[in-house]
Amino acid sequence: GIDIVTDWYDRWVGTQYEAAGLPELYHHYIGHDNNRDAFMQNTVESRYVAEILFREWQPQAFIDHHQMGAYTARIYLPPYAEPIRPEGDPLVWREMAWYGAHMAYAMDERDLPGAIGSAIYSGWGHFGFHWITPFHNIAGMLTESASARLATPLYVHPDQLRGSRQLPEYEQQTTFPNPWNGGWWHVRDIVERQVLATFSPLDLASKNREMVLRNAYNKAARQTERGAEGEVKAYIIPADQHDPLTAGKMVNKLLGQGITVEQARGEFTHEGKVYGAGTHVVSMAQPKRGVIRWLLGRTFYPDNSYTRDRDGNPIRPYDMSTDNISEFMGVRVDPARTAVSAPLTEASELQPAGTVTAGTAGFVVDGRLNDAFKAVNLLFDAGVPVRRAAEEQGGISPGDFVVGADADPSILEAVAAQTGVDFSPLSADPGESAFPVRQQRIGLFQRYYGGNMDEGWTRWLLEDFEYDYTTLRDDEILRGDLRERWDVIVLPADSKDMMVEGNSDPSDTPPEYRSGFGEAGVQALEEFVENGGTLVTFAQAGDLALDELDLPVRNAVRGVWGNDFWSPGSTLRMQVDNTTPFTWGMPEDALATYLAGGQVYETVPGGESADVRRLATYLDRDILHSGWLLGEATIANKAAMVAVEKGRGTILMIGFRAQHRAQTHGTFKLLFNALMERPSAQQEVAAAS
Repeated sequence: GIDIVTDWYDRWVGTQYEAAGLPELYHHYIGHDNNRDAFMQNTVESRYVAEILFREWQPQAFIDHHQMGAYTARIYLPPYAEPIRPEGDPLVWREMAWYGAHMAYAMDERDLPGAIGSAIYSGWGHFGFHWITPFHNIAGMLTESASARLATPLYVHPDQLRGSRQLPEYEQQTTFPNPWNGGWWHVRDIVERQVLATFSPLDLASKNREMVLRNAYNKAARQTERGAEGEVKAYIIPADQHDPLTAGKMVNKLLGQGITVEQARGEFTHEGKVYGAGTHVVSMAQPKRGVIRWLLGRTFYPDNSYTRDRDGNPIRPYDMSTDNISEFMGVRVDPARTAVSAPLTEASELQPAGTVTAGTAGFVVDGRLNDAFKAVNLLFDAGVPVRRAAEEQGGISPGDFVVGADADPSILEAVAAQTGVDFSPLSADPGESAFPVRQQRIGLFQRYYGGNMDEGWTRWLLEDFEYDYTTLRDDEILRGDLRERWDVIVLPADSKDMMVEGNSDPSDTPPEYRSGFGEAGVQALEEFVENGGTLVTFAQAGDLALDELDLPVRNAVRGVWGNDFWSPGSTLRMQVDNTTPFTWGMPEDALATYLAGGQVYETVPGGESADVRRLATYLDRDILHSGWLLGEATIANKAAMVAVEKGRGTILMIGFRAQHRAQTHGTFKLLFNALMERPSAQQEVAAAS
């Protein structure tokens, strides 16, 4: 995004809008979340970097240069603050401190004040590149430079300078012996410090080359030994999965980390469980055991003095409090306490080729598969009629897709090859219990003022699964008559104020890039629903519906935080009513990825409560699966997701991020079902019975 930001800055330099914030995401899809994709590798950029870092090169050290806010230290340097994430080799943390000390020494040697280490950024962060690399036995380091106003100098008064994490006051301490006292701050100041932060560790490593290389070996060897001796010896990924294609994608993501994965060619029994042929095994006795532990093992974020403030309130983790991809993706993984002795062969990238097997009545596609929706979208594009089963009948389950026997086999074979989906034989036509589905007209709301990363990720996900959609901005909503043009409108996670009011201080934003559709836009959305449209909201975007559309539902966690309720990026256990068209294909037991800003729903007493359908409900106890949860009782037995009938339409409120960063494959279907035509009321009643 450097070119985008530079072009934007150059366009407005010398005007009243000089240094105005970019109105859109600087990565076409995901903005700054390109710094959150190292462990999932969804974007092509992440895959390129991971190929170099984790498989081809495996460097001894890695530095990620960033910028931070303007009113604290001038540059953050390694090592990280507390807490650190365990399971890395101790040498990797020592190396970060070693390199960081050399960076800071070089800056103070040249009288460049304001460098700090062991503060601001904790060692337990997101699994972007600089925070995942330590578990690859690479000294993964971060620098954060204080920002100017893009390229415009910024004047900072001494009383504007503030402390931060493990810098309780802006004054000298052992990790901050040379504070900057304020004044003009230029891009040149940033560049000078970043140059030193780049070349000083190169200087140090080159002078200690043999030691650095020897310790690269030591870290890998010791981690392998720890994996062989640890409590968990392996993680087993059974072949029998709710969505085996998604399980295969998870295996490929592990391979993308350079992790060795093995596959069983035949059935075997381990620790009393029978595993079928095709089961994958990930041994912990390998150099990347630290990566494996955090991607596949259940995680509990620390709750101690490092993660609480002086008043005992929890301090938000830098990002998520778990990064377990098996939980995000809805894939069953079993920890093994003993080494697996079954015959195994090393696995390579999985490229499933779907099959097409003709039946006398046509074909059926399993609606439990995420990729079934991709296949259906491709069939829509090819003009192939598709129906969806609303009832259990003859081996067909509600949510399965039905294709007629007269479909062009070459089209089906191409779709099967592209998606990995099987077109299985159908021996008897389901008749009226399967209803025709048509491609829906989907609108995805997008605002200015920096863009919305949740919108960008949703856009990326829709394109990845071959959905046709339209980007909706304020002007489209304000045109009205939305139902004439769209069937479904999606509001990604965002505050109501940002959608309705826009930037609270528009004076620094060029007029053509100001957002906020106002009360007229709210009215247009309400009319859209009343006239039969479906409005989908994620997380805090639900405030628009709750506050403005007079629904018999309230957010049970509004205004509740800290010790009363706290779930900063956790996976929470919920039960799904999978008998409804909004939830077809889901397992009954699922995990919600709940972040700050999420919502939990309860119905307001009254006659209109009959219009509310609870689609997913948090358990009554033991709700946390991984991460950090305080105040469990606040959400126990309350709804994670509701559908509210209003007029002739529906408002679907998903209180968590079902599509978060395109990582939460286990709940994608909650969005995909909302984007699919639903059966008539009579068919739905028959299916539920």
